[in-house]
Amino acid sequence: MSYWKILDARYLDRPVDWSDFFGRNAPLTVEIGFGRGDHVVHLGKTQPDHNIVAIEVSQPSLRKASSKVKNNFLTNVRIVDGSGPLFLWTNVAASQLDALHVNFPDPWHKEGHHHRRLINPEFLHLAATRMKVGAKLFIATDHPNYQPVVTRCLEETPYFTSRLSTTYTTVDPNRFTTKYEQKALREGRFPFYYKFERNAQPAPNIFTIPEELPMPHAVVQLPITFDEMQKKFVPFEAAGNGINVNFKEGFVAANFPTLLVETYVRQDPQDQRLGLVVQEREPNEYIIKMHEIGFPRVTDGVHFAVRQLTDWLMSLHPDATISHHNLLRIN
Repeated sequence: MSYWKILDARYLDRPVDWSDFFGRNAPLTVEIGFGRGDHVVHLGKTQPDHNIVAIEVSQPSLRKASSKVKNNFLTNVRIVDGSGPLFLWTNVAASQLDALHVNFPDPWHKEGHHHRRLINPEFLHLAATRMKVGAKLFIATDHPNYQPVVTRCLEETPYFTSRLSTTYTTVDPNRFTTKYEQKALREGRFPFYYKFERNAQPAPNIFTIPEELPMPHAVVQLPITFDEMQKKFVPFEAAGNGINVNFKEGFVAANFPTLLVETYVRQDPQDQRLGLVVQEREPNEYIIKMHEIGFPRVTDGVHFAVRQLTDWLMSLHPDATISHHNLLRIN
C-alpha cells in the first residue's frame, strides 16, 4: 500500500485496527478538517512516535495535504477523505484515541446552517467514547459567533476537563501557527484556543458501529407485466427505526426489463445514495436487489429500503407473493 494514497473513510474497515494498519503499536492522533495541511505536516514531523490520521472533505485540501505529506516522507501520516463524525463513529473503536485536533472548523455563518456545525454536544459525546482517559483534545476557532457556542459546549460536557485555568486562551506561544492563523491575525481576527482532556467520567457508547449485512434481495411473484409495473412507479418516501428513505426516480433499461430506482437512505452515521433494481427474471417474476453503483455499505437502512420497495411491488396486485428473500424484518 502506498503511504500517501488518499483513503476513503466509507470503505475502510469498521473499525480499523490502526496498529495493524500502520504496522506498529503507537499512540493514535486524529486531526479533523486540516485545510492546507500545514498542521498535519507539523504533527507528522514533531510526533514521529504517533500514528496520525487526518480527515478532510475538501478535494483540493486532500490533494494538497497528500502532496505535502509525501514530499516530507511522513510515513506516520495517513490522509482520509470523509467527514469527521462518520470517521470517528465507524472507523475508530472505543477508547482508541490518544489525541484529537479540530482546527478552525467551518462556522456555517447562516443561521439555517448552524445545525451543520461540528462542535456540539453530540460530537463531544461521540469523541469521548473514542478517546482514552487522559487523551488530549485541541480545538481552535477565530469566529466570534462560533466561539461562544464552542465555549458553552465544552463547559457543559461532563466528559472533558480544561487543561488551562480558564476555558480558553487567545495566546499560545508554543502552538504551531499555520498560514491561516497568520492571515487571521493580520486581519485582526484573534483565535481562541481550547485545550481539554478526556476525564474519567464514563460516556455511554450509544454510537455503535453499523453491522455489515448480506446483500439484500427478494423475489416476488407478481401477475402483471413489466410495462404495467414500471408505469405505476411514482416517487415516494418511507421511514422507520431512525431510517428515512426517499425513492426519487425510476429509470428503465433500454435492452432488458429492469427498473433502476434512484434511492436516498438517510440514517446515522452515514447517509447513502444508491440504486435499487427491480428486474424481471421471467414473466410475472421479479427480483428486487441493490445495484453496486458507488459500492454502498450494506446496512440495515439499505435492507429497509429494499423491503419498502418490495412492499410497493406487493401492493400492485392482491395475488402478489414473496417466494424468497433475505431481508430484515419482513414477515
